[in-house]
Amino acid sequence: MNVELPRTALARNVRRLGHLDLAGAGQVTISDGRAFVGHIPNNDLLGTSIIDISDPRKPRVVATVTLDDPLSHSHKVRVAGDIMVVNHERNMSRIGRRAEQLPAVRRALTEELNRSPTSAEIATRMNVSEEDLRLAEAFEQRGYENGGFKIYDISVPARPKLICYAKTGGIGVHRFDLDERYAYISTEMKGYVGNILVIYDLRDPKTPQEVARWWLPGQHVDGGEAPAWAGRRHRLHHALRFGTQMWASCWHAGFYVVDVSDLAQPKTAGHYNYHPLFPEPTHTVMPVADKIRGRRIALAIDEEDQAQSASEEEARRGRAHACILTFDVTDLADIKPLGQFQVSELDSPFSRTSGARFGAHQFCERMKDTLVHAAWFGGGLRIIDVADPQSPLELGYFIPPPVAGRPAPQSNDVALDERGLIYLVDRHVGFDVLEFQG
Repeated sequence: MNVELPRTALARNVRRLGHLDLAGAGQVTISDGRAFVGHIPNNDLLGTSIIDISDPRKPRVVATVTLDDPLSHSHKVRVAGDIMVVNHERNMSRIGRRAEQLPAVRRALTEELNRSPTSAEIATRMNVSEEDLRLAEAFEQRGYENGGFKIYDISVPARPKLICYAKTGGIGVHRFDLDERYAYISTEMKGYVGNILVIYDLRDPKTPQEVARWWLPGQHVDGGEAPAWAGRRHRLHHALRFGTQMWASCWHAGFYVVDVSDLAQPKTAGHYNYHPLFPEPTHTVMPVADKIRGRRIALAIDEEDQAQSASEEEARRGRAHACILTFDVTDLADIKPLGQFQVSELDSPFSRTSGARFGAHQFCERMKDTLVHAAWFGGGLRIIDVADPQSPLELGYFIPPPVAGRPAPQSNDVALDERGLIYLVDRHVGFDVLEFQG
């Protein structure tokens, strides 16, 4: 059955002030009247856009940073003072994160068949074509030496100036945190399986100095550890610093709280893994700014990651989508789950659009009160109050219409400025300036 999809935004208590048909983005961050947008891999090798948002109704691009490396992308960006830091990470293969399943699928089939599986058998198990499997295997074997992060001087925002390209390892850097002194980098490194936390001192941004590392037990294979999981399912997505703690989202390993009161010796203070029951990986975790009814509360948001093809979308009907979960973290040695917030498929006309994701992805990573601003892929922006952490309440939403011929919006990241305005970017095309009217 063909369904007529809306051509205008669907909204409750949120209005659009400004819009740009900006290339797809992985992250947006706000600083000093400007939006900094890191772009998803694209044919133009566009890395970062700097946008003047002084007039929210007329946002305008004032500078762009492009890449000179077609094997890489730079889709994350942070700013502290006159310093801008962006990631440098290898592009994915055509089958994306499913390539990470290759080692586990090979082992499982070898055990089942008592022989080495054929390419056709592996492709069938992974639900990919043999051609895509060959490309993924070649991609897996290809060397890559360009992973890391770049530091720019943005004292003149219209003319960002590269001052350092710090190499790390593996496929490079993913998401990260930044303050006036330190960068908290999520990256692959030689001798480790999957991303770990590497802390760098940026006192002299021309020569970042490594301060410390933190990783999940089992990741440091060159140190004699052995992972108890397949591939890179347990790894750091990224860690956010709040005072003397880092809140680390660790994909299918749930989340960890890391004590960094001695920054040179980070140590685990608590952790909680709710996978399974929940099938989607932990994308971000953070504490609520103030206690609620005497308890310290934390939020985790999962990423809708597991279904990428139309056939999988059909198969997963009825399965829980990625969501937001709340936790009592008053005692880090005894973390307790409290509640969750889901968006029903009935709440968006794009929930079952073929080839598009529906479900949670990311929330604004700093809170002033109990409001959470979350990017929900085909569900757009959702604004949720967690004043009652056992029963989060939605106060507003904004689902942008798809642009540039896309079948559905794919809201990917969200940030707020000091005026309380909301900045929403789309994974494919779109940059919106929004205002909550609740």
